[in-house]
Amino acid sequence: MLTELSIHHFAIINELSVQFAEGLNIISGETGAGKSILIGALALILGERANSDMIRSGEDEAIVEAHFDISRHEGIRTFMRERGFGAADEVLIRRIVSRSGKNRVYINGRIGTLSTLSEIGELLINISGQNTHQMIFRSDNQLDVLDEFGGLMALRSEYREMYDAYSRDQKQMRALMDKKLKQAEREELFRYQIDEIVNANPVVGEDRTLAEEKNFLTNVEKLSDLVQSAYGVLYENNNSVLSELHGVVSKLKEIKKLDSSAPLSGNDIEDLYYRLEDLALTLRDYGKNLVFDPARLEAVEARLELLGRLKRKYGGSIESVLETLHNLEREAAHISTLEDEIKALAERIALEEKVLLERAGILSEKRKAAASRLKISLEGEISQLNMENARFEVVFRASSGKTTELNEKGGDILEFYFSANKGEELKPLSLVASGGELSRIMLAFKKVLAMTGSVETIIFDEVDSGIGGATAEIVGKKLQEVSGSHQVICITHLPQIACRGDRHLRVSKYVDGDRTIAGVSVLNDEDRLEEIARMLGGVELTKKTREHAREMLLAARYPL
Repeated sequence: MLTELSIHHFAIINELSVQFAEGLNIISGETGAGKSILIGALALILGERANSDMIRSGEDEAIVEAHFDISRHEGIRTFMRERGFGAADEVLIRRIVSRSGKNRVYINGRIGTLSTLSEIGELLINISGQNTHQMIFRSDNQLDVLDEFGGLMALRSEYREMYDAYSRDQKQMRALMDKKLKQAEREELFRYQIDEIVNANPVVGEDRTLAEEKNFLTNVEKLSDLVQSAYGVLYENNNSVLSELHGVVSKLKEIKKLDSSAPLSGNDIEDLYYRLEDLALTLRDYGKNLVFDPARLEAVEARLELLGRLKRKYGGSIESVLETLHNLEREAAHISTLEDEIKALAERIALEEKVLLERAGILSEKRKAAASRLKISLEGEISQLNMENARFEVVFRASSGKTTELNEKGGDILEFYFSANKGEELKPLSLVASGGELSRIMLAFKKVLAMTGSVETIIFDEVDSGIGGATAEIVGKKLQEVSGSHQVICITHLPQIACRGDRHLRVSKYVDGDRTIAGVSVLNDEDRLEEIARMLGGVELTKKTREHAREMLLAARYPL
């Protein structure tokens, strides 16, 4: 319940504090006195966007504060605890609008966000004004009204959680399908590159070994010539190194025989002779194996060309080529995994859709039952507002396709249809209701929903638009009935409504120096009599007008 509203430097209000009571709170005043400013201030408390035009001229910031008693509202107390605002029986909201753009929100002394403020506001207050009239024309909002009336919001919330999971999976499926489409061409390239490397089967160091073999095969004839030449010099030619060296050994041995004391030994020369002989024989055997193989050279050159092409394409070395192969195989495996992922996700989505369709069907059946009850309740309330022949219907429309089209609220498409006069066919509410009729319809909706809604405070702005006389008196009674279960704040120009208030506040505007100031005062019995008389008779108040006002107040206080 809203207990107090404080406003500082907002529009033409300088400083203002208003206390509200339980039951029906009436706000009246001359046209243009500033009643709509109070609604604007409350809209800020409910999370509406702010701008610097709201700030009173000459001031740097505007401040709006609202105090709520939530001691009887467990839902809001739970919400406050869950959002980290502590356990309390009251809510204090402070909204600061600054010309610098540094607007701030405080909830129970802690900094809050506009989104959190909007969530709290939805639980605290419902404002019924011209914007509300426009909102109820929309099919989505009409669905919300029906669900609130039918007590289906909890069931719909459970459905919404499942739908959100379903939507996330569908979004993921779209992403995977896009990824698959983009990878299709890449997969073909991957497969080609993998086959190219696998078929080549490169081995680390193979290119160096083949290069050496190519060098050998290219120079085999030259090698043969060199071997033959060296072999001839060492062993085969006349005057070869070995034959000359053999003569040297013989001479040394002869010298030793002639002079045993000669410092000469043929052993070293003899060892050298045998080593050179081994070298010559090795050269001879090596030369026998030097055979030019043009086919092998061609094969080696072809293999080197293949390896060179792979190295140029995939990193410059055999190691890089093999690393590329590993990466390509991993990418290809991921694409294969992607197929499995898509398949598994498709199965999950199909199951989710099946469950959602079942839940949507349950919701739809309950909505149709609620629609029948809403029709009876609403037509009953409207008939009491001098619209005896009015008819109301909730029309459910089928989806355009063969299957139900699911959304976050289920699978129903519906619209409120209305006929104000006997013999007139039912048409969409937005097409047939006049201003006065719409105000009464909105009141009827509020009266019906008040029995099921969780919001403690309902504000009616312009509920008296287009009505008067007996209808206004009935509207006043209805507001009084609603105030039996909810705090009601009603801005009105009609005395038939104003006389039924439990508290009456008057908004007035006056000039102080060169500034216009709006103020609000709580009326005592005498002031209230004068205000009702003013609403009845205008500027000139007569004794008869005051007597009429007194009768209206007594009749409202002590109804027959």
